[in-house]
Parts: sequence; structure tokens; C-alpha cells
Amino acid sequence: MIFVGTIVAENKRQYPRFDSLNLSYICLDENGTLVRQSMGRTLNVSQSGICLETCFEIDPRFMLSMTMALEEDLVDIRGRIIYCRPGSMENFETGVEFVEVDEESRLVLEKFIRLFKEYEMEQGNN
Repeated sequence: MIFVGTIVAENKRQYPRFDSLNLSYICLDENGTLVRQSMGRTLNVSQSGICLETCFEIDPRFMLSMTMALEEDLVDIRGRIIYCRPGSMENFETGVEFVEVDEESRLVLEKFIRLFKEYEMEQGNN
């Protein structure tokens, strides 16, 4: 699930303001066996993929199964690991390419991208 961090104060926006955009995911090996479940912080996102800050290195042979929940919308999106490299502190930057995104998932993903872009703009204006 995508957990959107703490809501900041009361505001009159169409969507609440967030202090972070985090994603819960499960990591599956090449046989589809659960390897690990964790949370990642969104560093970048587009229609074709996402870059997550993860707390452990993920083997490029593995797949991620991500559940995105925004408001009342809930969808599952799968992705293949494109890269995993050392990031800040002891974390990793993990690039994931989305695979088999259906129309419903694409619409929720578009909402998530809009929220993420708003979040980035607000962070740049602080």
C-alpha cells in the first residue's frame, strides 16, 4: 500500500498535503516465492516505473508486488527490478519498471504521480 505520511495542518486543498510518500511492497524471487516485505520511500515516479529508497539491496532477478491505495482506490501493480544501487546513508535506490498495468491501475498511478509532483514542488518551495 502507499502510505502517505503525516497530513500537515488543516488546509482547503482538494487533496491533503503529505510530508512523505511511502510504498509498501513484497519482494518475490524468480519462482514467485515471498522473499521479504518492507516499505520504500518514493524518490521518483512516472507512468513506466518508480525509484524507491529501500532499506535493503534487492536482487535484480526479483519482482516487486506493490499495492497502491489512494483515497478509496486500491490497486496492485507488479514491477521488475531494473537496478539497485547504494543510496544515502545505509539505504539503496531501487529502480522498478512497471509490468502489466491495467487501465484501473493506470488511473490510480496517474493520481499518485500528480500527488508526488505536488509534494516535490512544495518541498522545493520550503
